[in-house]
Amino acid sequence: MTGRIKITADRNIPFLEGIFEPYADIQYIDGKDIRHEDIIDSDALIIRTRTRCDRTFLEGTKVSIIATATIGTDHIDLEWCRENGIRVVNAQGCNAGGVMQYVFSALYGTASRKGIKLDGATIGIIGVGNVGKKVEHTARRLGFNVLLCDPPRAEKEGPEGFVSLEELLENSNVVTLHTPLDETTKGMAGAEFFARMKPGAFFINASRGEVVDEQALIEARPKLGPVIIDTWNNEPNINRELLEMTDIATPHIAGYSFQGKQNGTASAVRAVARLFGIIGLFHFFPTCDLPEHQPIKLKLAGKTQGEITAVFQYNYPIFTDDFMLRMNPANFEKLRSEYQYRREIYVE
Repeated sequence: MTGRIKITADRNIPFLEGIFEPYADIQYIDGKDIRHEDIIDSDALIIRTRTRCDRTFLEGTKVSIIATATIGTDHIDLEWCRENGIRVVNAQGCNAGGVMQYVFSALYGTASRKGIKLDGATIGIIGVGNVGKKVEHTARRLGFNVLLCDPPRAEKEGPEGFVSLEELLENSNVVTLHTPLDETTKGMAGAEFFARMKPGAFFINASRGEVVDEQALIEARPKLGPVIIDTWNNEPNINRELLEMTDIATPHIAGYSFQGKQNGTASAVRAVARLFGIIGLFHFFPTCDLPEHQPIKLKLAGKTQGEITAVFQYNYPIFTDDFMLRMNPANFEKLRSEYQYRREIYVE
């Protein structure tokens, strides 16, 4: 392609500024503030979940690619884009390690605070894609019994290794959601879902807020054990009643690890570069040699639950994120945009 392309990008995507400038004209705008008139002459959009890309937003623009530096695509009207020749690329699996770390930091931290023993516990994972697989691997290494529910995978691969949602809910001490948001999952965790859960079981949502019927969760709260919520309905205007009922509440930052953000930005940059033939960025990856940003490998040999808890909490003190949100829930977006990315933990 000849000439300089025009790109509009969410200014809160890390590691992006300065990368395209030698090759393209790029403008940076807060994702929630990008408007139709801002992108009339843009060839490419590089966004996060805060930019809703639908017909009203896109029609009449030059946009030929939307690269989202996120796993989810529910903020993009995929059918309209497909019908109108706009390529959509997401960063599949980019934050899987960060979400896995979040789940176990929250799980062990809450269990420690409440004196809950996790030995012999069963963790039920709903949605076993890139994130769910990471959670599964770590759970098995940590000695949990594991139940998996993923109807699309079970249909494609066969039922072996998977259980029904009903069986998972009735037999899990920990239920953690890792599904995409679509018409089959919206409101999936409703009154019947919570009624089937074991009394005292953990409930964790680090997938998409709208997968949960929040009123049903509020009504079911007395029978449940610890409730850990990272993703909410109506973000950033989250349900304050539910906030007060949670054991850990965070502002949609489960996947905000340093490595996850590197992966997400790399995916978006490469997608745009390859469409427009910017050879110098075909294999782009943000680099950082700072030791404090390098991932940690957790060796399990001989470690007790207390020692595992200490390692997760030292490397990711999740209760700090919880405290900051409770102090001022209205700062939801600010807490996300100014988040200090943590390094990941890998369980060997």
